[in-house]
Amino acid sequence: MHSIRGMRGMAVAPHALAAQSALAVLREGGNALEAMIAAAATIAVVYPHMNSIGGDSFWLVSVPGKEPGAIDACGAAAAAASIDWYRERGIEESIPFRGGAAANTVAGTVSGWGAAYKLSRRALRGRMPLARLFEDAIHYAERGIPVTAGQALATASKKSELAGQPGFEETFLVGGEPPIKGSVFVQKRLGSVLRRIARMGTEDFYRGELARSIAGDLQRAGSPLAPGDLEAHRAQLRDPLALAHSAGTLYNMPPPTQGLVSLLILGILDRLDVRRTGPAGADFVHLCAEATKAAFRLRDRYITDPAYMTVDPRELLVPERIREIAAGIQRQRAAPWGASRPPADTVWMGVVDGRGRAVSFIQSIYHEFGAGIVLGDSGINWQNRGCSFALDPAALNALKPRRKPFHTLNPALARLKDGRIMVYGTMGGDGQPQTQCAVFTRIVVFGMDPQSAINAPRWLLGRTWGLPSDSLKLESRFEGGVLKTLGEWGHEVEILAPYDDAVGHAGCIIRDANGVLEGGADPRSDGTVASF
Repeated sequence: MHSIRGMRGMAVAPHALAAQSALAVLREGGNALEAMIAAAATIAVVYPHMNSIGGDSFWLVSVPGKEPGAIDACGAAAAAASIDWYRERGIEESIPFRGGAAANTVAGTVSGWGAAYKLSRRALRGRMPLARLFEDAIHYAERGIPVTAGQALATASKKSELAGQPGFEETFLVGGEPPIKGSVFVQKRLGSVLRRIARMGTEDFYRGELARSIAGDLQRAGSPLAPGDLEAHRAQLRDPLALAHSAGTLYNMPPPTQGLVSLLILGILDRLDVRRTGPAGADFVHLCAEATKAAFRLRDRYITDPAYMTVDPRELLVPERIREIAAGIQRQRAAPWGASRPPADTVWMGVVDGRGRAVSFIQSIYHEFGAGIVLGDSGINWQNRGCSFALDPAALNALKPRRKPFHTLNPALARLKDGRIMVYGTMGGDGQPQTQCAVFTRIVVFGMDPQSAINAPRWLLGRTWGLPSDSLKLESRFEGGVLKTLGEWGHEVEILAPYDDAVGHAGCIIRDANGVLEGGADPRSDGTVASF
């Protein structure tokens, strides 16, 4: 497989139809923000087991000649969502993963679309109407999509777990059974909602008639969310975190996301001069795993809703701090490793237009099918992001009304010293920072092209989509000597399939200083690179 190249615009997504929706907008003269709105709307329809307009999203945006910016479209907990609210319902230990009690945070992604749309019109002179940007998504919802193997498998594997959740069976099953790969899957209610948002604007989701319908359905499903929670929500324009790397400046999302982790890992490896290891040996994987452990320890100590942070995350990215962390890593001995966070699910997508404006974007409902509830009037599958809150008031991410939940989501962007711009990312909970590390390092440090870097065998320390164990997992395409050496150095090694979904669905686009675009999509996904 070879990287795809283009000049006038490029999009990458884990589902080909989403990438093609973005490309169609670019071909019609749309900018990168408009193209990403189209891709985001489409992916929410064509990847229904992994995405929905009932989730959250984060954006990194790069415009030549300006500092990169970010959009935080993460919803906060309901005003009624308190530890006492759960105790009154007999829930003492932890918030359940499924059901109305899990649907305790506002879905922010539609507000992110709205913020991006306003930014496009104000800063990039975007002129495309929402009706055009939603055109593909509406068509796929009302007329149907071809069921992927991933959708069929995910529905079958979660059928018993989600049985009885409001709206799940009538929405995601066909005649009581999971849809068959290649069959046509229709979501008419969702199509009607997208038509309404295109006509009324994204504000209707939070402060209009649609918002009242959503809130009513949520409360009937047992959620603590109320109309006031939707009304209070706004997407926020943020400054991204930045890391000074030997190859350039790297950007990622600030808390409540784990973007700090992704930057820390790359900063540590840069300090350790990882270029001496090669891109696939035991020493490379070992240093990446050890850098991940060090970064995760800081994540689990500090990262939460920024309103509750006890440190400025930028202080953890200063060279002195990174040098100190790197000095504690042993080159041929694995540090102890405890339990990681529960698995998560999401999609990453990237767009770069012909003028070099770039978007790195991530959108999620957390677990497969989110909370598992589907709202009756609108057909929206609501996220369960708030199950990451703790019911222990002393915990770092203790549940409090209107508090933002911790997010694994973190889109990545880099401006390199050689003039290249790079957007990259992946799905996969704890695996997101690790796959970002693999893709970035293999491309920037070892000189691989995007497609080769994404194809190459990957690893995963800890948990992710579909895998609850905390071992160091490696795809079987690594040479046997690598696995043996890692075991000798103290890693608990587990072997995955040659191309395993567990290591994420990565993507990348690079724009060279001469304007040439080059991109790669993950063969582990249903995605593609679309360019012209």
